[in-house]
Amino acid sequence: MTETWRVLLPRSIDPVGPESIAEFADCTGMDEYGSVEDALDDVGRYDAAIVRVAELDADVLGRADRLKVIAKHGAGLDNVDVEAASERGVVVCNTPGVNAGSVAEHAVALLFGVHRNIRTADAHVRDGGWDRAAYAGHELAGDTVGLLGCGAIARETADLALGLGLDVHTYDPYIPDEQVPEGVDRLDDQSELFRRADAVSVHVPLTEGTHHSVSREELDALGPDGVLVNTSRGPVVDESALVAALERGDLGGAGLDVFEAEPPGADHPLYGRDDVLLTPHVGGVTDAALERMSRGAADNVRTVYEGGLPESTVNRDALEGDAHGRAASDRGVDR
Repeated sequence: MTETWRVLLPRSIDPVGPESIAEFADCTGMDEYGSVEDALDDVGRYDAAIVRVAELDADVLGRADRLKVIAKHGAGLDNVDVEAASERGVVVCNTPGVNAGSVAEHAVALLFGVHRNIRTADAHVRDGGWDRAAYAGHELAGDTVGLLGCGAIARETADLALGLGLDVHTYDPYIPDEQVPEGVDRLDDQSELFRRADAVSVHVPLTEGTHHSVSREELDALGPDGVLVNTSRGPVVDESALVAALERGDLGGAGLDVFEAEPPGADHPLYGRDDVLLTPHVGGVTDAALERMSRGAADNVRTVYEGGLPESTVNRDALEGDAHGRAASDRGVDR
């Protein structure tokens, strides 16, 4: 093909991806507009869009007359209306697994940070203190960690946890037994996962079924010494229930990289708590992961440009019979 495609890029992206498709793609970043909203208002100019967190809902897609592919820079697709895209014959694909190791490391770092009082100990020393007894921590070895979900990120987290000497359980009704890592105990009930675990790390996508799937019942089961870690999507956890559990002393602490609303706002009730460690949705943001996601998303755009369907196409079945139709395969979405 000799046609030049116009490709809309996120506000920030490692240049390796756009550079790899430069021979056919005229790329424009959302940062070249006054706002993300302005960029999405102009979506009708583009043949392809690489997105991170921008919302491509039905209204936006209704203006996307030229759009042929939406390539997610990452795995989660809760910001893309896949059904609306399918109705318009737009390929939706992602880059599952490319940041799994980065997010897994961050999940374990949050767990360590909560148990070893890193936030408060750091502030104490910076204020001139040196009260070692006040910041005695808790060893992880021998504890039980529960993984809610057992996709690529959870499996990476399991490997790290097993290496640290933790017992690991998981609950995920959607994966076959052979995908559960060796040494991990698979449970058949979500409530049992929270009852057995000393800490639970959340690794499920945001869907109607997982929205607020971690709420009072689960947090009460985790108990007053338990720790919740969430590096998946904020609305999976009922934040009001989380705040209430911490205030009642029914939960030991939490490490959160994601929130129901991002950014959370200046008066969020978790800000004043010393038993919570907070980071700004950076679990997958490492130099290596950003390069892999950029390259993977660009590769997916190239595949569609050349007339194919990326392996990670999530609406493949809906597109069958379309010019892009191929045999059905696994969705490839990290859980």
